[in-house]
Amino acid sequence: MASAPPPSAVRLYRPNRFVSLPAELDPDTYDTSPEKRRAEAERLAIRSRLKRQYLLQLNNPSPPAIIEDPALIRWAYAKSQNVYPTFRPTPKTSFLGAAYALGPLLFWIFVLKADR
Repeated sequence: MASAPPPSAVRLYRPNRFVSLPAELDPDTYDTSPEKRRAEAERLAIRSRLKRQYLLQLNNPSPPAIIEDPALIRWAYAKSQNVYPTFRPTPKTSFLGAAYALGPLLFWIFVLKADR
């Protein structure tokens, strides 16, 4: 007569009464709602499609001259071209702009006038 398999470690685990349960093991932390799980699965699917597309371009026997990475293109655009929507004119930035624009000009005027 075969005996039942031994219980798994998950079933045998009991929290130590002297040590509190870490937040990572708290079911309230990691048990997420179905909407959140669905959104995470969708993001994972998008990431895996992008990764597959990039790997196909990378391992192509006759590759193009430049392999385009959409995430890198978005980052470069946000870093270089899309500056003004997030810029806020404040007294500090106004003063710094005036100092950088007029400072060298006034300095050279003073140096050239004092030289005479």
